[in-house]
Amino acid sequence: MNRENHKAASFREHGKLLRGRGVLLLRTMAAFVWLLSAGSSAFGQQKPSEYQVEAAYLYNFGRFVEWPAKGRTAQTSSFTICVLGKDPFGQALDATLAGETIGNQRVAARRISSPQMSADCQILFISSSEANRLNKIIAALDKTAVLTVSDIPQFSQRRGMIQFVLEENRIRFEVNLTASQRAGLTLSSELLKVATVVRKNPQPGD
Repeated sequence: MNRENHKAASFREHGKLLRGRGVLLLRTMAAFVWLLSAGSSAFGQQKPSEYQVEAAYLYNFGRFVEWPAKGRTAQTSSFTICVLGKDPFGQALDATLAGETIGNQRVAARRISSPQMSADCQILFISSSEANRLNKIIAALDKTAVLTVSDIPQFSQRRGMIQFVLEENRIRFEVNLTASQRAGLTLSSELLKVATVVRKNPQPGD
């Protein structure tokens, strides 16, 4: 097996492991957080990368958020997780989503270059490459039923809905509940319980 094929196989295997641990999220989100952030023993001597963990989070967020009827693409077969800007995931996101469903919809990944292309996205990961134009992106998405997620610093304070943060070498997340409610999204109480911060009021400049 050449290096590229070996790398692809490795991503697929990690995707299976991460999805398997994501099933535990249905019972307890706290256990999911611990498993995804655990050391190498849970992953055959190789600790998952930051973006492998984030890819698994993106998939599982879809299980703990309720979209308004008009925000669901019931007429299509896909639940779409989009990446806006430079893709930091590589094969990790596709491997994590391969063969998965949310509700009765097949989960698919899509890369887009502008917020105007997000009409069919349920979840939108905004890459750090878009930090300089984040305000314009958030404004363009105002009141649209799209769950915005990013690891851009202060994302949740700038009207982003879920921000990945690193705490004690573990990937955790903050939630801006006001922003998600403004978009008509309902976040599960189980999801909110394990967020490190839940912002319920608009911040200055939001």
